[in-house]
Parts: sequence; C-alpha cells; structure tokens
Amino acid sequence: MKKNLVMAFVAALVMGGINAQAQAPAATTTPTTTAAAGSPAAAGPLKLGYTNIDYVLAQTPEAKDIQNQLTIQRTQSENELKRMQKELEDKYGAYEKGAAQMSDVIRKDRETELQGLQGRIQEFGRTAENSLQTKYQQLVNPVVQKIQKAIDDVAKENKYTYVFNLDAGANTIPILLVAPEQDNITELVLRKMGIDPAKAAAAAKPAQNAPAKPASTGGSTPKKN
Repeated sequence: MKKNLVMAFVAALVMGGINAQAQAPAATTTPTTTAAAGSPAAAGPLKLGYTNIDYVLAQTPEAKDIQNQLTIQRTQSENELKRMQKELEDKYGAYEKGAAQMSDVIRKDRETELQGLQGRIQEFGRTAENSLQTKYQQLVNPVVQKIQKAIDDVAKENKYTYVFNLDAGANTIPILLVAPEQDNITELVLRKMGIDPAKAAAAAKPAQNAPAKPASTGGSTPKKN
C-alpha cells in the first residue's frame, strides 16, 4: 500500500510538470523531442483512480473471522491480567494487615514478592499487546495482498496509471479530499474479488469497520506506599 501512496505523489508531481509545460510558450519541435516508447507521455494522459482499503477489507469473507480471532485472544489476555491483578490485590491486602507484626526480614520478603508480581503483570501486559499486534498482522497481511492484487488487475484493465488509498487511517485526514466518483474503483475491486458491491454496501451500513487493530491489553495495578 505504501508503494501506491508514494507513486501517487509522484503522479501529482508529474501532473504539475505537465501543466507547467502546457502553460509555457510552445517551442519548435524536432524529431528528437518525441517521447520515448513506454513513457507516460507516450502512453497518453495520466489516469488517476482511488479506493478505500479499509472498506474493501471489511467486506472480505475473512474479515469476520479475523475479528473473532483477535477478540478471543484479547479476551484471554485481559482475563489473565485480571487474575494476576486480583492476586496482587489480595497479597497486598494481606501484607497491609500483617505488616505491623512482621519482622524486618519477613516484611522485606513480602515487599519483594509484591514488587516481583507487579513487574510480571506489567511485562505480561506488554507481551500480550505485542502478541496481539503480531496476530493482527499475520491475519490481515494475506488479505491485504489479495486486495492489492485485485487493485493491480483493475488498474491494468481500466488503464489507471496510479491508484490512491482514500482512507489514510483512523483519526487521520483522507489522502483525497475531493475526487470524481467515476474514478472510484472500489466496486470494480470488490467485483474482482468476487464480492457483490450492493450486498457489501447494505452490510456496511450498520458498521463499516475493518478488523480493528488491537488495542492495549494493559491494566492498572495497585499502588504500594
């Protein structure tokens, strides 16, 4: 996807150069100024298209299964964190009640135990979050590759020079703010992948989200004075 984005910006620069040339005084042409075969100028005007990768991903048959697998793993991690936090709270409560009667050696041992447990909770939270991110990439990447293949095929068949990804990601400004609807290739991409665009649009009305990227599974731990 990054390759398409970079190429799209290159296309914008190329278009700027073409416009500048069109506005400049015409120069005497000679046989040596003929565009090389295979270059954009030789092939004709640039044709730009766009789609929405997240939307297409959300319509794939794999999307629901990906979301379910991520939810299961996230829930398991959250439950284990809750168990560890409950263990810490119980041990800390017992420590507070008996601290006054403990010898220095026992008190120090209990404090070390509590600190170790808190450290394990924090480490588990980090490990669980990284594992969830890795799982997400493992599940999504093959589907994204299929989408990229469909985009490549549609672009080639319809002579699109460059294709933008309309959605830059969550909480970001879209790459394209204004674009003609006739250059939206999303329906063509869905059809190329064997997905009915009409059914996809109807299903997307309640929720248009692709498999959500994993959120942090970390949690707070009791404070020790």
